[in-house]
Parts: sequence; structure tokens; C-alpha cells
Amino acid sequence: MAAPLELDCLGVDAKGMIGRRHTGRGEDVSPGFRLKNLSPRGKTLAVTLEDLSHPVKNFTHWLVWNLPAGEEIAEGIPAGRRAPSRGDARQGIGYGLYRYAGPKPPGKAVHQYRFTVYVLDGPLSLGWPETKGRLLRAAEGHILQQGSVVGSFGWKP
Repeated sequence: MAAPLELDCLGVDAKGMIGRRHTGRGEDVSPGFRLKNLSPRGKTLAVTLEDLSHPVKNFTHWLVWNLPAGEEIAEGIPAGRRAPSRGDARQGIGYGLYRYAGPKPPGKAVHQYRFTVYVLDGPLSLGWPETKGRLLRAAEGHILQQGSVVGSFGWKP
């Protein structure tokens, strides 16, 4: 059994707040991540972003998969179905259509968001439409490790 994955999201501060740069009220740039205890069997990574406060349970904001496994995921994954600058990475359909779409709760609401990183034993092929459900079904039996970070974002007086 692999050691537990330790995950640090560079876009979430020590108080658990997501930095404006990584939100729909800022530059909407995907945050970077640092991974510790990464399984040497890991070949690819997948990341999901979910809004835990949305009326639709665990509303998907973003999904990316087939990132090369490594101890860091650099911020700023470019928009597009494919991200050739990140190996053979693919992005799917969420609040962001083939792109990162960061937190942007309505009005003066404060929402909680969960970033989850999955360490996989190889690349995944998803059928269309490329949704979180299809990603998770394709990943069944291939997830070596996973870790999550929860952060909040919303209106500040």
C-alpha cells in the first residue's frame, strides 16, 4: 500500500482562503500544487475542483487529467481540450468548458471548494462528454493515491 499522499495547494493560504488570483473575480489562473509521498508507480495525475456549497452537490468547476506525475503541478494550465505544454493533459466539461474556472460564488456568498489530486497508474481515455463522472469511472482501479485541499472564497466587506 502506498503512503498517504500529502497535498499542498499553493493557491490556498494558511487560513484556508483561496487567493483572488485563482478565482473568477481575479485572473482565474489554476493554482499550483506540491505533492509529497508520491507513489513511484504513479504515471499520471488528475485534478478536480468542486464547489461544496453549491445547490448542486459537489458542483464541478474543473477537471484535468493525464498530467505527467511529479512532485509539482505548476499553476496556469492553459485553456483547451488538450494542454500540450503539460504532457498529454486533457481538460473536460465543468463550469469551465475545457479550462480552469475558479471560484466565483454569487453576490455576497462565501463558498467552500475542494481541490482533489489523483495519482494514477497510467493515462486515461474518456468518452464524450468528458465529465467528472466519466473521469472517476475511468479511474476506477487505477487510483494509487489521492489527496484533497478545501479552501473558501467569497465576499469580504
